[in-house]
Parts: sequence; structure tokens; C-alpha cells
Amino acid sequence: MNISDSIIIIPTYNEKENIEKIVRAIFSLDKCFHILVIDDGSPDGTAQIVHRLMDNEFADRLFIVERKGKLGLGTAYICGFKWSLEHGYDYIFEMDADFSHAPSDLPRLYDACAVDGYDLAIGSRYISGVNVVNWPMGRVLMSYFASMYVRMVTGFNIHDTTAGFKCYRRRVLETIDLDAIRFKGYAFQIEMKFTAWKCGFKIKEVPVIFVNRVEGTSKMNGGIFSEALWGVIRLRLDGWFKKYPKVN
Repeated sequence: MNISDSIIIIPTYNEKENIEKIVRAIFSLDKCFHILVIDDGSPDGTAQIVHRLMDNEFADRLFIVERKGKLGLGTAYICGFKWSLEHGYDYIFEMDADFSHAPSDLPRLYDACAVDGYDLAIGSRYISGVNVVNWPMGRVLMSYFASMYVRMVTGFNIHDTTAGFKCYRRRVLETIDLDAIRFKGYAFQIEMKFTAWKCGFKIKEVPVIFVNRVEGTSKMNGGIFSEALWGVIRLRLDGWFKKYPKVN
């Protein structure tokens, strides 16, 4: 039986080209990780591929929650966080299905929390320059300056505030009121980091190289950036008036 203290949450919508490859890549690592797929009703058969892998090879370390329709990235991760806490995992990861996050970096994020004692490890594209491959220049600039904008507005000193490659120690997710997280898209990533910071958790940025997807279709759109733009101002106001639980 493959027992693990760590689970990787992978939200999916139409990722049939990538899901089996990413599952096999993660399970080929020396460190044993479990995987939880949160599928939002993919019409391309993504969930069916996961079920086949579960039934034939990975019943003890691959899991899936199927939701009806696209309910948003943030709600997918909240669903995954709750599932992971209920099932006793100590280290809970966020990761994309499309290989923009390298599976080989997972042990480095794990070590930042499990060995170095940080509460949140962020796979950072910008802690050591701009480490992005195959993105259009306009999108690179938008992402980079979005993180600068977040830092200026909130005072939150993280270089890659919108990163979606992360490892949480379970106490972070037990402390944060997950039902009070308001954002569903791009701003969800900012809100979770900002909230962890306001609670007093120790955060480390681990340098990674982000590679744009080769297969499948990006889910990014203008509405996601608009939510982030105005959401950051709301977070700043929260920082002034909201009471955050403090860790010892």
C-alpha cells in the first residue's frame, strides 16, 4: 500500500491530453505523493481517464471528485482542501494539470515545509528573475506587473503573488476560514497567500521555471484579471479592518 503524508490537488476541465501524463509523472517520483483530481464536468472525458487509472493501477493513491459544471478555480481548490483535511494529509499542494508546473519541483516544495519548517511554500516564477518559458511577452508582462501591483497595494512582500504552484502545511488550511475566501479565479491565489501572511504563517518562495502548456487549451480570460485588479483593493481594505486568526 502506498501511504503518503502529502496530496496534490489538480483541478481539471478538458485536460484529456495531459491528465494521464501528469499522473504518471508524479507517481514516478521517488517521494510518494497522492493525487486528488477535482474535475468540473469535463465533456472531453478527463474524468473517465482518471477512473480508468484508479481502477487499473492507482486505486490507493489517485482520487477524484466530480462536480457538475465549471464552478471556478477557487471553489475547486476549497473543495480539495476540505477533502484533504478530512482524509488526514499533512502537506497539501496546488498544481496545474498541463505541465506548466514541473513534477520534479514537488519534492523541493515539500522540503521547504517538511524539512525547513515553512508553513507555505510557493513555486515562484519571479524570485530569481523572470523564469517563464513559451509565454507571449504580453502575458509575461501582465503577470509580472500584476504581482508588482499586489505588492504595492497590499504591502505583501511576495514576488509571485499570483502563483498557483504551492504546498501548504495542514495547519494553514485549518486556521484559515475557507468558507470566507471570496474569490473564484485569479484573485483566489492572491487572497490565499495574503490571508496566510496576515495570519502570521512563515512563507518561502522556491524558484521554479514555469513552462506554458503544450497541449490543451488555456482557461485564462479577461474576467479573471479584472477580478484580480479589484480584488486586491478589497484585500487591502480587509487588511485594515478584518481580524485574522493569529498563529502561535
